[in-house]
Amino acid sequence: MSQDNNGDLSQFSMLDLFRMEAESQTQILTDGLLAMERLKDDAGAVESMMRAAHSIKGAAAIVGLEVVVQLAHGMEDAFVAAQRGKLALTPNRVDALLAGVDLILQLSRLQDSGVEGWLGANAALIRKTLDTIANIAFLPEPANLAPPAPPMPSPVPAPVQSPAPAEEAPPIAPRAPAVLKTAQNFDRLLSLASESRINAHQMHPFIQDLQRFKRNQSSLFALVEQLHEAIANSSDAGLKEKSLLALQKTHPLKQFILEHIADIETYERRLLAVSQNMVDEVLTLRMRPFRDGVQAFPRMVRDLARGMGKEVQLQIIGEDTLVDRDILAKIESPLNHMLRNSVDHGMDTPAGRIAAGKPGAGIIILEAKHRAGMLSIEISDDGRGVDLEKIRAKVVERKMASEQMAASLSPAELLEFLFLPAFSLKESTTEISGRGVGLDIVHETIRAQNGTVRIESELGVGFRTCITLPLTQSIVRALVVDIKGEAYAVPIVQVERVAKVPRAAIHTLESKQFFDLGGEHLGLVSASQVLELGDTDTGSDELAVVVIGSGARRYALVVQGIRGEQSLAVQALDPTFGKMRDISSAALLDDGEPVLILDVPDLLLSIDKLLHEGGLHQLTKPDQAGRRKTKRILVVDDSLTVREMERKLLLGRGFLVDIAIDGIDGWNVVRSGDYDLVITDVDMPRMDGIELVTLIKKDIHLHKLPVMIVSYKDRPEDRARGLSAGADYYLTKGSFHDETLLDAVSDLIGEARI
Repeated sequence: MSQDNNGDLSQFSMLDLFRMEAESQTQILTDGLLAMERLKDDAGAVESMMRAAHSIKGAAAIVGLEVVVQLAHGMEDAFVAAQRGKLALTPNRVDALLAGVDLILQLSRLQDSGVEGWLGANAALIRKTLDTIANIAFLPEPANLAPPAPPMPSPVPAPVQSPAPAEEAPPIAPRAPAVLKTAQNFDRLLSLASESRINAHQMHPFIQDLQRFKRNQSSLFALVEQLHEAIANSSDAGLKEKSLLALQKTHPLKQFILEHIADIETYERRLLAVSQNMVDEVLTLRMRPFRDGVQAFPRMVRDLARGMGKEVQLQIIGEDTLVDRDILAKIESPLNHMLRNSVDHGMDTPAGRIAAGKPGAGIIILEAKHRAGMLSIEISDDGRGVDLEKIRAKVVERKMASEQMAASLSPAELLEFLFLPAFSLKESTTEISGRGVGLDIVHETIRAQNGTVRIESELGVGFRTCITLPLTQSIVRALVVDIKGEAYAVPIVQVERVAKVPRAAIHTLESKQFFDLGGEHLGLVSASQVLELGDTDTGSDELAVVVIGSGARRYALVVQGIRGEQSLAVQALDPTFGKMRDISSAALLDDGEPVLILDVPDLLLSIDKLLHEGGLHQLTKPDQAGRRKTKRILVVDDSLTVREMERKLLLGRGFLVDIAIDGIDGWNVVRSGDYDLVITDVDMPRMDGIELVTLIKKDIHLHKLPVMIVSYKDRPEDRARGLSAGADYYLTKGSFHDETLLDAVSDLIGEARI
C-alpha cells in the first residue's frame, strides 16, 4: 500500500492503517535489533524499539489481532529489561526477537479474510515464538555461533520457519493497482511535460524565420529610402508626396518587428525554463531514497552469515541518495546477489579471520552516491578476495584460452571471466551461491539499465564491485545519429567515443574491415546492415563511427552522420510490437522528430551473429551484384551442433546462410530478410517449428516461401502435422546424411546461383 498519501486517510480501513503502521514499525524493530547486536549498548536503539513495540501493540489491539498484541507485549518487556541492564541482547536472543518481528509482518500483510485460517495453520509456530520471547532471559548462548534456520533467498526478512505446504499463508492484500496507477500517472505527466519542452524548442525555428523576415524587411526599407531619394530629385510634386508617405510608414513597421522579436525571444526563454522545470519536477516525483530498496539487506546479511557460522555486518552509506523508483526496483535483485556472494564466497569464519590477522566480524559496505550525473553504487568487503591464479587455471581447464594466452592476461582481464555464464570458482554448490549462475545475471541486468559493472579484488584484502547507472530511465542522455536518412539515438553511457575515419585508413583482413585507433585494430560494422536497412552509403571520403562495446566485443559502428547529444524523454514502445530487435524504446527530439533508441547489448549480439556467419558487407567497394545472384537460406534450430552442421553443408554448396536460434528469432529474421528457403527444427523454445511454418504460410508476403522441416520425430502423425501446417518438405535428422539434405534443398530451390 502506498504511503505517499499523507492527507485524507478516510479511504483506508482500520486494518489498512494497521498494515501501514506495522510496515514502518517492524522496520524500526529490525534496524534496532541489528544495531544492538552490533553496538551492544545502543540506548537510542532500545528506546526506539520500545516505542515501536508499544505502537504495534496499541494498533493491533484496535483491530483485534490478539496474537500481535501478545508478541509486541513480550518484545516490549524484553526491551525494558535490556534498557535496565537486566538483559543482554545476544545473537540468539536477537534471533528470537526477529522471529517475532517476522510473524507480526506476515500477519499484517494478510488479506482480511485470510487471518483466521493462517493463525490456525501456524498455531504451533506462533506458540513456540511467544514462549521463546517470554523466556528470552533463559536462552543459552553457546561459545560458537548457533546457526538459525536457513534464511530465505530474498532480501525480505525470513521467518523462523516456513509453514508447511498445506499451511501456506493466504496472499498478501493487493497493493499493486494503486502503485501501478501512480506509475502510469507519472509516465503521463512526464509525457505531457516532455511535449511542452518540445513545443518550447519549436519556438526557435519560428524566431529564426522572423529574424530572416527582419533582414528581408530591412533590405526592402533600404530600397524604399533609395527610391525616395531618387524621387526627391524629380520635379513631380505628387510623386514626391507619395514617396515621403511610403517612407514614413516604414518607421513604425521597423520598430514593431524589433520590439516583437525581443518579446518572442523573452517568451521562448521563459517557456523553455518552465517546461524544463516541469520535466525536472515530474522526475523528482519518481525519485526515491536509496534506503527504500535496501532496507532489508542488513537483516538478510546478518541471518545469512549466522546460518553459515560467520559474523558479518552490512553498513549502508548514502541512504538518502535519490534514485529513480524503476531503477531501484530493478537493481534490488543484483545487489542482493552481490551481497550474498560476498558473505558466501568472500567472508571467512571468525576463527579464520582472526588467524589471518583480521577482526572476527567481517564488514561489507554498500554505498550509493551521485557522481558526474550518474548513480554510483559500490559494494566492498574486507574478505578473502579472489585468487587470480585460480581464475587463470580455470580458464585453461575449460579451454577458454591457451596456457600461453592465459599467462598474459592482466588482472582486469581475468576478473572479466567471472561475468561469463556458468563460470564459478567454487568446487561445491550450495543453496547460497556457487551454482555458476550469478555475476553474469548481475552483469546483464545492469547492462539492461544502460549501466556498467566493474569488479576489483586483492587476495586476502577484499573484493569491490562498482556499478554505474543513469539517475533515471525516464530521461536518457543520448548521441543522436543518422542511419539511412533516419534519426537513431545511442545512450551516451554506452558510447566510448565518436570519430571520423578516413577511407584511406581502412584495411581489410579475412573479409573484415578495420582501422587503427590508438594502436588498437577496431572492426568496422555498418549500422544500416545490422539494422537491416540496406547497405551503407559509402560515397564520402570519411566514415562517421560510434565506438560501442568493450574488450573483445568492441566495434566501430558506421553511421551516416552525427547530429550531437540530446536529453530524451523515453517513451515505451507499444506492447503489440513485442521486443523489437536492437531497439529499446523511442523518444521525440527537441524539434518533434521521432527517434528510436538503440538497445546496445542487443546490437552487440546482432553484430556477433553477423561476424559468426561471415555476412558483414564491405564498406569500401561492396560487390552487391554477385551477392544478389546467390540464393539465401535461413536455418532455424536451437541446437548449436545441428545448425552449424547444416550451415557448413549449405555454405559448402555455395548458398548464403543465416541462422536463428529458436522460432521467435526465426520469425523476426525471416520477416526482415529476403530468403529463398527456410529450414527449421520442430521442438524449440518460445515458438516451435510448426508454429513458425504456420505463421510463414499465413503471411501475405511470405506464403510462397519454401519451408523444410528437419526433425528427430519420424512418426507418421508428426510428419502429417508438419505437412498440414504448410511445410514443403519433411526430413528426419536420424536418417539424413550430407547429400540427403543437399538433394532436398536442390529439389526445392535448385542450385545456389541463379
